[in-house]
Amino acid sequence: MMTTSSILEQFDRCAEEATFADLHNGYCYPVDVRLHLFGDDTRWAMVVELVGYSPRAGNLTDVLHRYGNCLAPRGEPGFGDFLDRVENMGEVEKEGREEYAGGVPLVVRGTPLFVDAEAGTPLQDAFRLLVPRHRDLLLADEGELRADIPADLPVLLRLDEWNQPDDFWDRLPSGHETFRQLAEVLVSGDPSRYLPTLPPNTHWSHWPDAGTL
Repeated sequence: MMTTSSILEQFDRCAEEATFADLHNGYCYPVDVRLHLFGDDTRWAMVVELVGYSPRAGNLTDVLHRYGNCLAPRGEPGFGDFLDRVENMGEVEKEGREEYAGGVPLVVRGTPLFVDAEAGTPLQDAFRLLVPRHRDLLLADEGELRADIPADLPVLLRLDEWNQPDDFWDRLPSGHETFRQLAEVLVSGDPSRYLPTLPPNTHWSHWPDAGTL
């Protein structure tokens, strides 16, 4: 039986295993986010996209975190795909110094995108200039989203911003308003159950320490 408690138990377990979507990541500079809920009477899924620049990975990457009771072919909740977006990093990055080379388009899905940034601009700042105009090229398309989700599972809710806990050490998802309400949406199938009272904080400007390790 699908219940709010069983959904929140999965969220909490993933948080304890460090596989729940977390913007407070010292290795990745946040750029953009999106959250998707899917469900019907017996099945549910949630996909959280965190787009960010990781110097260690060397690209602007959309990290898909997926949760649910109908995931396939990879049945375990947690990290899904890591989708690198910039196809010409060798031209974009200035001599391996994590700086924008200047005057070079960022090629995403075969599309050259120009940003108003000078040579020497930190790469995360250059990448953030792609939002909001080009955010749909950075975020997942339907094929990428549904790689582990049944094709016939209806979309219940999509969010471009929400309130995210500062960390999951002191407060697990089950103790936070956002994820309690999202679990209620999934069980009821009613998106109006999402009635946040906390202000959204998923914009990258709210996470100044992310990516700084």
